[in-house]
Amino acid sequence: MSVVSQLVALVTGGASGLGRATAQRLVRQGARVVIMDLPNSHGAATAEEIGSNCCFAPTDVTKEKDVMNAIQLAREKFDRIRLVVNCAGIALARKTVNKDGPHTLEDFNKVMMVNTVGTFNVIRLCADDMVKDELPPGAGSNPDERGLIINVASVLGLDGQPGMTAYSASKAAVASMTLPIARDLSRNGIRVCTIAPGAFLTPMLTNNTPKEILDWYTKLIPYPKRFGDPDEFAQLVEAVVENPMLNGSVVRLDGALRVT
Repeated sequence: MSVVSQLVALVTGGASGLGRATAQRLVRQGARVVIMDLPNSHGAATAEEIGSNCCFAPTDVTKEKDVMNAIQLAREKFDRIRLVVNCAGIALARKTVNKDGPHTLEDFNKVMMVNTVGTFNVIRLCADDMVKDELPPGAGSNPDERGLIINVASVLGLDGQPGMTAYSASKAAVASMTLPIARDLSRNGIRVCTIAPGAFLTPMLTNNTPKEILDWYTKLIPYPKRFGDPDEFAQLVEAVVENPMLNGSVVRLDGALRVT
């Protein structure tokens, strides 16, 4: 029996993109999954499509009550959570100063609230829930493991680009808090890792980027010379689950892309 098949997982941003692919793969491998996404998302339809081992919790990740409700739903529907994958995020392209004036604090704060504060909000509440229960024997990849939290940063948080100040700052923060949180939670038997994906074929990318830019971007990727498939991201999530020594690390998944 695989480690994944024993898990109950929460996947934020699970209605589309990387989160959707992650939920699909986890359920295929035997896990039970709660998709967390905004009430007006396709979360309910996605959960229904994935099947009976998946359900939807309408969630704004910045709101404590919403996250607590999702945790409670997981317990009622399935069991205690052992895996969290933080895929929820937004991107706004704004230069520090443009023809309309300076970058607004409203836009900057919005991105930081969802991508950084929202991620931390889910981490702190889910970790607290993980440590409350008596440790079941053989939970997770390590015999004394209570849970695993996987966050999503971005190569743009490591290689910043013009017009992406807020997004880059928010994702750099997610990457930077990986190690201290992993060390904080080590005594509780909880692992924490972050994946920093490059260019993946998700609605966030394809719906907001002109084709000529997408074609140009593809040429920057050394190998394989294409955009990533969301299931390739989900494969790495599965690999992190299965590898008991991965903890406190930020793993790039980008085909050697370095945006300069």
